[in-house]
Parts: sequence; structure tokens; C-alpha cells
Amino acid sequence: MREFARGMGMLGQGFASWRRRPGLMALGLVPAAIVGLVFLAGLVTLGSFLPSIAEAMTPFADGWPGLWATVFRIAVGTALVGAALVLVAVSFTAVTLVVGEPFYERIWTAVERELGSTGIEVGYGFWRSVADGLSLLARGLGVSIVAALIGLIPVVGGVVATIFAVTVTGWLLADELASRGLTARGMPTADRRRLMRRHRARVLGFGVATQLCFMVPLGAVVTMPAAVAGSTMLARSLLEPDAAPSRDGSA
Repeated sequence: MREFARGMGMLGQGFASWRRRPGLMALGLVPAAIVGLVFLAGLVTLGSFLPSIAEAMTPFADGWPGLWATVFRIAVGTALVGAALVLVAVSFTAVTLVVGEPFYERIWTAVERELGSTGIEVGYGFWRSVADGLSLLARGLGVSIVAALIGLIPVVGGVVATIFAVTVTGWLLADELASRGLTARGMPTADRRRLMRRHRARVLGFGVATQLCFMVPLGAVVTMPAAVAGSTMLARSLLEPDAAPSRDGSA
């Protein structure tokens, strides 16, 4: 639990960057707000057509008794909304990072400089951001489908699907956000993910805290710059145990 709490605390440290660099952090609101408005419009549209979509997906229920057909279609509609929210949470991060790459690059490099990092030469780049964004979208789609299926389980489906979605999407968010600081140090994707698995609790703490903030109305927009700053600190912290022997002379 200590490592999980440490990961959550790094998001808090990201929010603290607002106090030190308010102008720079405010720039990070611009792409998040634009993408957030587009996604909000999509969710509103989904909500407007949800009854019709649920009926179109369950034509076999037309011959059922009215109560059972209604209950089943409500369950289907709820699962669809849950899946949509999961997909929005992941795709919001992916799309926002691509759209706002110049803004967020300034944030995470400023945090690196503030913490004394030198010699970071490997640029992340726009096309690398696009490729990672598409990968995140694909994985997020898979999670949303599984969450929708879990949501169909009677009684406990909604709770289990929510826990599953928050945990898995939290991991995906942390992986994507921390990738910039680790890639900038020349770390390949496979090595990066092995490193994150060794510190699973800390990564999950950061990712779950970020995901929960995203679920608050307008929370994703406000949290995004802080998540970028906090993930830079997370990436640095994951490397600390590997560097520890050389600091105390025992290497």
C-alpha cells in the first residue's frame, strides 16, 4: 500500500506544478479543453440515441414479456454507457497527447530541468506520439469491450466492470504518460514495460488516481497538465532503484 500511495502522491506533486509554473500549466488546458468538448458532444449524442441503440442491438427481446425486455435493454444500455466512458477515458488521453504534444513536451521537459535532469537527448516526436496514441486507443477499445461484457453480469456486473475498468485503464494511462520521460532516456518499449511491472503498485497508484480524477466532471481537462508533470516524476522514480547501487558505491 505504501508504493500505491506513493504513486498517488506523484499526481499530487503534478498538481503542485500549478503553483510553480502557472502559465506553462495553463497552456496544457487548451488541447485538453478542445478534445474534452468533442468527446462530451459524443457522449451527449450517445445518451440521446441510447434507447434506440439498445433496441436495435436486442431484436430477439421483442417477443419477451415487457418487463424482462425493458430490464435487459436497460442492462445493455448501462453496459454501453460504461464501455463508452472507458473508451473515452483512454482515447481522451491518447488524442489529447497527440493534439497537444508541443504543449505537453514543454511541461515535462520543464519538470525534468527543474529536477536537475541533464543529457536527455532522445526526442519523443510527433509521429512517435501518434503511434503510441493509436496503440493506446486499440488497447482501450479492448478494455471497453471486456468491461461492457462484464457489465452484463446480473447484480454485480456494474461494480465489477467499474473496478476492472478503473484498474486497467489506470495502468494504460500511466504507461502512456510515463513513456515520454523513459523514452527520452533511450529506453525501448519492452524495457520500459518490464521496469513498470517491477514497480506495479506505484504505477497503478498513479494511474488509478489519474483515472478517478478523469471521472469527475471537467476533471480530465484540469488534471491533464498535472498528470503530464506527475508522470515525469513517476518515470524518474522508477529508475531510482536501478541507480541506487552506483550512488552508495556498492556497484
